[in-house]
Amino acid sequence: MNRQGVRLLPDRGGSLAAFGVGLAVVIILLGMGRPPICPCGVVRLWHGVVESAENSQQVSDWYSFSHLIHGFLFYGAAHIVWRRFGFAELSPRWALALAVLIEGSWEILENSPIIIDRYRSVTISWGYSGDSVLNSAADIGFMAAGFLFAARAPVLVTVSLGIGFELFTLWAIRDNLALNILMLVWPVEAVRVWQGGG
Repeated sequence: MNRQGVRLLPDRGGSLAAFGVGLAVVIILLGMGRPPICPCGVVRLWHGVVESAENSQQVSDWYSFSHLIHGFLFYGAAHIVWRRFGFAELSPRWALALAVLIEGSWEILENSPIIIDRYRSVTISWGYSGDSVLNSAADIGFMAAGFLFAARAPVLVTVSLGIGFELFTLWAIRDNLALNILMLVWPVEAVRVWQGGG
């Protein structure tokens, strides 16, 4: 396939590599002392209360939409890189594994004291204590699902869905991926007050 027509779908080897990277991240998180499941002792498929001890502890929550968008963005970035530079020596089948590596690295960093403290001090996640390993593994899974969706769907559909997710979570919880990044990197007090219901 020529450079313009690259589709970054994994074959069996690429899928196994992505799974292996995800498994390594889970092992690292367990080694960091992260709780395997919610400390409450209950596993739920969905938890929709942001300001609660179970946020970021269950399989999915409002921030799962952000991880789907991560997949959309990682696919778009990888597609641009492969199309522009060719990467003849690196098969497109490894793109998903690379995306899992990036997402997994964020999950490790996100659960480090420096980022946990940052979330507590500058975002609406005042009681944030990090993710359960179950939640982190699910976040990686949502990213992979977003990546695979973007690999198959028309660009306009993927972009529209990403914008839709951002607007939906903005309406539902006054937070989304864009605001999360803004508040971590360049906190705006007015945004924080608004997110807190002020």
